[in-house]
Amino acid sequence: MIKTCIIVLTALGIVQSCGNGNKQNSHPSQVKNLDSSLIEANRMYVKQESDEIDQYVAHHNWKMNTTGTGLRYMITKKGEGKETPQQEQLVKVDYKISLLDGTLCYSSEKDGPKEFVVGKDNIESGLHEGIRYLHTGDEATFILPSHLAHGFLGDGNKIPAKASVIYEIKLISIR
Repeated sequence: MIKTCIIVLTALGIVQSCGNGNKQNSHPSQVKNLDSSLIEANRMYVKQESDEIDQYVAHHNWKMNTTGTGLRYMITKKGEGKETPQQEQLVKVDYKISLLDGTLCYSSEKDGPKEFVVGKDNIESGLHEGIRYLHTGDEATFILPSHLAHGFLGDGNKIPAKASVIYEIKLISIR
């Protein structure tokens, strides 16, 4: 969320500076008021999105854990493994990624299993967080709010801007 606020504030600062031309710069109190307004608007959006996710979870009668970042997760099937992924380990997963409205976006059935280095590769930060709760062979459902998924822009393909995503995931291996 902080990253998102910084990006929005930086973009607005650039836009504002481009439009100033020969005009006198804004008064510092105006900038502070704008910053406060943007932060509050973002806070309200995050709260609304969180409420929508909670309604989705309740509708499905799921008992999910919620982390401090807003990630929801539940283990749906325990595997036989004892190991959990650690920073910089390579993991391999089977997955289905869908939107809250049920639209299937990606799956390992079509695209093959996904491999990534925990904490390093350029994937959703919510996936880096959630995978650490799994043992080898575990199956789980993760719900990533947009700020842990693809944020304000989406993925430029199947996941729209500001979309929460659902991962149905199985941790195949850790190396």
